[in-house]
Amino acid sequence: MPPTPACPAWSELEVAEVRGHSRLVVCKNIQPLKLLQPASHSRAAHVVLSSYGGGMVAGDVIRLRVKVDAGARLILSTQASTRIFRSIDGAVAEQHTAGVLGKNALAVIFPDPVVLQAESRYRQMQTWDLEPTSLLLLVDWFHSGRMDQGERFAFTSLHSELRVRVAGRLVVLDRFAFNPEENIATSPANFAGYQTFFSVFLVGSPDDARFQTLAKVLARQKMPGSTGPHFSLNSQECVVSVTQARENVWVLRAAAHSRMALQPLCEQILAALSREELLGYNPLARKY
Repeated sequence: MPPTPACPAWSELEVAEVRGHSRLVVCKNIQPLKLLQPASHSRAAHVVLSSYGGGMVAGDVIRLRVKVDAGARLILSTQASTRIFRSIDGAVAEQHTAGVLGKNALAVIFPDPVVLQAESRYRQMQTWDLEPTSLLLLVDWFHSGRMDQGERFAFTSLHSELRVRVAGRLVVLDRFAFNPEENIATSPANFAGYQTFFSVFLVGSPDDARFQTLAKVLARQKMPGSTGPHFSLNSQECVVSVTQARENVWVLRAAAHSRMALQPLCEQILAALSREELLGYNPLARKY
């Protein structure tokens, strides 16, 4: 039966453990999304999200189902920044992701930033369902515009929602919406002078050595003296906040004046992920 508006088509990928290595066993592309699989130098499978035209135009809708079977490992990245082009008729570009992780599965979601161009409208929804022994590290990253062209908060609207459940229990609900026409983006109560915003969500079992390793890396990123009397927020090239939201959830948030200011943070996280018990290598080493 062909897809209908009430039952839209979804792109799909599934990774399973096959002879000691994680392999892509299901791969279904629905335009404008394209799934690429570069060679992996470890037991983990690497899948890259790409799109025709290098971004999303108004009205584009990407729907992706991700399944990582028991014991399998996946790194999901993007080919480049996801550019959201202007909307001339009020239409919204949308991206929906629904992920399921099996027992002891590992999923690392590490995309390039979403770049919200002038007059663009963008909405993203993510849901992830985990087993108690599975591990998820998810990066959510966006730019205020085409920073190299001096574009800042010229987009029309942004809405993002993330839900993570462990054994059916909701442990992460993160919602964010911003409309520059209704808010002063450069206000200290909003973004001040920062233009790129980077969030990391780590969800797993506190008894899992992999979770403990990554939690320690995130905890080390906490800025020393950030609550001191002489700390000036705007004077910092990059500011970082880290918190243990639950026993099994860590959240890191960073804001920076430029993408390069976030490079050391990315490198530390990727270095930890390259450990043998995690991905076993840094799949983004050549990229960054």
